[in-house]
Amino acid sequence: MAETALLEIEDLHAWYGASHILHGIALHVNEGEVVALVGRNGAGKTTTLRAMMGLMPKATGRVSFAGRELLPLRAHQRFHLGLAYVPEERRIVPGLSVRENLRLGLVAAGSEIEERAAIDEIAETFPRLKERLDQEGVTLSGGEQQMLAIARALIAKPKMILLDEPSEGIMPVLVEEMGVLFRRLRDEGKTLLLVEQNVEWALRLADRAVIMDQGEVVHQSSAAALLADKDIQERYCAV
Repeated sequence: MAETALLEIEDLHAWYGASHILHGIALHVNEGEVVALVGRNGAGKTTTLRAMMGLMPKATGRVSFAGRELLPLRAHQRFHLGLAYVPEERRIVPGLSVRENLRLGLVAAGSEIEERAAIDEIAETFPRLKERLDQEGVTLSGGEQQMLAIARALIAKPKMILLDEPSEGIMPVLVEEMGVLFRRLRDEGKTLLLVEQNVEWALRLADRAVIMDQGEVVHQSSAAALLADKDIQERYCAV
């Protein structure tokens, strides 16, 4: 069966003020695929996600998602198309419980899914959150807040999820739990684009890998091939 590209990026450029950050990015993510976007800090990985979500001051090129051109759309319109984003800083809302933060995921996506059923379902996927639904979100541990941010993105059943450094600053036991979750999502046919500094962990989760360096895509291969190629990892991913 032929693979279908859910996301296609061609000649993507982005700027912060006068600083030209992305230089003609081209990549694609097929439906049901997990792609790891890796490279050193400052390579442009986060900027690529932000440009996809309409969060850059200026971006040009072509970004197509589920057959729709994204660049003319505002960020909330991209959410409504089924493109979810989990930023590195998580953005858990102070003063709101875990349950209320999850509810925001439905509202932001413009979802018509019944709220109670959606929260019950997502709580079964995230047992740590199920125990803490009425606890204020910002009082969770760092790893639990990351789980909440991911659950908030998943609750509206998006077509694709963009994840920015999900393992950053997380205890190893929770990183392992997150890996189990991502493998389950992959097995269920979910589509993920994963930006990650923990390269080996990301490659063991992914189907394909894309390396960025200085605002450009410099390498694409299967994740297994890059995992075995220590020379390429050392050249572009070593800290």
